Amino acid sequence: MDRIDAVRLARFSSACADDAAPRAGVPWGASSGTTSAGALPGCMDVVFIENFMGQTIIGIDSSELHVPQPIRMNLAIGVPAIRACTTDCIDDTINYAAVRSALHALLESHGVRLLEALAEAVARLLIADFGAHWVRVALAKPAKFDDVAAVGVQIERQRGDLRKSRDGLALYASLGEGLIPN
Repeated sequence: MDRIDAVRLARFSSACADDAAPRAGVPWGASSGTTSAGALPGCMDVVFIENFMGQTIIGIDSSELHVPQPIRMNLAIGVPAIRACTTDCIDDTINYAAVRSALHALLESHGVRLLEALAEAVARLLIADFGAHWVRVALAKPAKFDDVAAVGVQIERQRGDLRKSRDGLALYASLGEGLIPN
């Protein structure tokens, strides 16, 4: 976990102690209305998976479209105060092993060419299948160029942004949507 994540985690912790402090995905001063097993409203716990390594076919260059290449992934998965803190039960939290298995399956079957699209698929997976309320997904190709350590993308999504389109695919609401009549 990098320093920025450590600062955010500290902010989440202080948000639980101070109801007026900002919380992940909640505007300053607004109440999230979320409570969990004795937790204060708006408390956000972050489960993380760091430096997950997998192999997948991804890219736009013809040399990338036939041979799997390494992908490094860092995930921060925000959930309202985790009940597992008091119940000590795996069913009350994000199961790392289940996420890991789902990520390997996604890397085998995704069918997208851009890291951005793959990051979006990972975010949807974590929100829809694992109950995340907020996610940060960082994907990197560590072996893309000889003169850089890695290239990649980082995205953040929250549950409230996710909606379904007419064809059943997950979409994200856009800023200003609905302001101009069709």
